[in-house]
Amino acid sequence: MATADTMVQTALREPARQVTLDLRAVTFFDSAAIHAVVQLARRFPGALTVFPSRQVNRVLEISGLGDQEWLRPV
Repeated sequence: MATADTMVQTALREPARQVTLDLRAVTFFDSAAIHAVVQLARRFPGALTVFPSRQVNRVLEISGLGDQEWLRPV
């Protein structure tokens, strides 16, 4: 929860046409993190790429977001 807002603020700090989140080392992913990723997906439609860890992928699957175009396979 503490780092989700930082993730969003960092992604929005500079103008960008493409945003890539490398979450392959993330072991804990909560509702605040889900909300942050969804915010970025809305802010960058068609321009967000997320590389999840197995844990992140599982949480996104459970939350119904496992089929999003921005989510790359584990």
